[in-house]
Amino acid sequence: MTASATDRPLLALVLRLGGIAGIATMAALIKIASDRGVHIAEIIFWRQGIAIPMLLGWALARGGLASLGTKRPRAHLMRSVYGFVGMVLNFGAVILLPLAEATTFSFTAPLWAVILSMVILHEKVGLWRWSSVVAGFAGVLIIAQPGGHAIPLGGAAAALGGAFMVALISLQIRDLGRTEKPVTIVFWFAAISTLLALPALPFTMRVHAIGDYALLAGIGVAGTVGQLLITAALRYGQVSSVIVMDYSALVWATLYGWLFFAVLPPAATWIGAPLIIAAGVIIA
Repeated sequence: MTASATDRPLLALVLRLGGIAGIATMAALIKIASDRGVHIAEIIFWRQGIAIPMLLGWALARGGLASLGTKRPRAHLMRSVYGFVGMVLNFGAVILLPLAEATTFSFTAPLWAVILSMVILHEKVGLWRWSSVVAGFAGVLIIAQPGGHAIPLGGAAAALGGAFMVALISLQIRDLGRTEKPVTIVFWFAAISTLLALPALPFTMRVHAIGDYALLAGIGVAGTVGQLLITAALRYGQVSSVIVMDYSALVWATLYGWLFFAVLPPAATWIGAPLIIAAGVIIA
């Protein structure tokens, strides 16, 4: 495949690193908010709702709201629906699992990408990539320890489902990025997914303390900045290249888990995580 005129690999890697730091910070704040009694539906609403004025302000500062216009509404709608499902799964995984384990399971996205490339793009998958997929899922089994109740299996399933959606959405964003600006992609996702979250609010929203609203605002800001940077990275670099930077999230997750929850990953995670990471690196 020939390089696109917009390909800038080094910039893409730097953007992805910054984006992952923002998303890791958002995940830690989500877990804190959930521990304080904020429902996941409300977290999603505030996460996306806060993004809308931020993105509108950004667009106005960069030349006007015309930059948010699109000729591909169906593509944005599909990306938003998939993204909403992925958000529910990934937020649920963060709430149900320790941060390091939820983050490690998210690293299976490249493994799912191999499977999707075969099913959707009809690519031939060679021995190296299939071997990596097997090794990566072996790492998942080591961490999850099915039958041993080391971690909640519901949380593990949510995390794996969220990683699958990330792989699927990355292909969509790469396609959208050929014609749409990063701010346009993120804006329409925020607007559509906010509407999707609305029906649940009458059953879940309640009055919170000021500190809880500060947490929700932090989730929105960190998530929006992180998503903008991640989306921009996919505009300037190949999915298979920039996704390697995602493994820096384990550093943030371990740090935040220790600082905020006094939890460090058990031995099973330190054994399984290298298998998953090595598999992703080989695939990339």
